Amino acid sequence: MRVPKQLFMAIVPVSVWFSSRPWLNFATRPLMRGLAAATMRMRKAQPQTTVEEIGEEWQRMFPSRKGVPITSVENDTVYAEIHITCPHPGTGNVEGCYRMMEYDRKMLEGIGGQFVVLRSQAEPGVEVCQVAMRKADVPVDDLVPAHVRASQEAS
Repeated sequence: MRVPKQLFMAIVPVSVWFSSRPWLNFATRPLMRGLAAATMRMRKAQPQTTVEEIGEEWQRMFPSRKGVPITSVENDTVYAEIHITCPHPGTGNVEGCYRMMEYDRKMLEGIGGQFVVLRSQAEPGVEVCQVAMRKADVPVDDLVPAHVRASQEAS
């Protein structure tokens, strides 16, 4: 069953409202994880064994694979982009982006992987999010998340 684009896009404003308010973080994480769990049930997500399969299964969770293209697979990492319009474009609210991306992190947990946002559309001048995925048992220490990098650059 495909997730209807209208349904998928309808949850975005609610997610934005929560993720834009740090004081609601206690509710944002469970909300995003719940939405991801619902998507995974609806789409019948399955645990995968290879990093390539993990990337393809993540892609399959979206209304259109065109909006989340895989750009490369290198060693133990799948790189992809998110072309879906960001609710925080160029605002610098990379922390809000991080909170919203709990949705993807939950999905990757369920299919056997880890998810890291490397570049966020919330950063000024960034037009597409760049993300990386690895198997759950492969360290991600060498991948610098966008919200960490942005915080370091600001200080």
